[in-house]
Amino acid sequence: MLKLEIPDREGFNERTMEFVEIKGCTLHLEHSLIAISKWESKWHKPFLSKEKHSIVEIKDYVRCMCLDSNIDEKVFQFLTQRDLNIIMDYIDDPMSGTTFGKQDDNEENKEIMSSELLYYYMVANEIPFECQKWHINRLLTLLRICGIKNSVNTKPKHSKNQLLEKYAAIHQANKRKKGKK
Repeated sequence: MLKLEIPDREGFNERTMEFVEIKGCTLHLEHSLIAISKWESKWHKPFLSKEKHSIVEIKDYVRCMCLDSNIDEKVFQFLTQRDLNIIMDYIDDPMSGTTFGKQDDNEENKEIMSSELLYYYMVANEIPFECQKWHINRLLTLLRICGIKNSVNTKPKHSKNQLLEKYAAIHQANKRKKGKK
């Protein structure tokens, strides 16, 4: 969780051409699957895409990340560039000690990663729903590990012909043990 102190400040509303007083507060922010789901339900597009988000979309995502209630909307509208830099550093943090080799990094996933798809992967991998509150990069790392481990475990150890030959040899050995031709 990111704890961001917002001091009292003054902003300028270009729409009304008035100065606005913003009361300082502490924001508790979590870059999580829950926040992404809230944002996607409003904007009707995947958050985790290669498409750049507008400043309005980013500030709205910060609002979706906020765990606090009763925060004045002006706080999100008048976030400074410094505030946004701190938030973006937090969003980009891997939140894990796990690293992947170059072979794993070269895998290109062409799938559009929406919140519903992430929930599907959680269900498919029997990951508890409490993990939807984790930092999204930590959850994505866990899902990536599950994918790697599941693909390793599902690779056949023998070809179909090798298996047939093996079973035929076992069958012949069993027949000899029982004294049959």
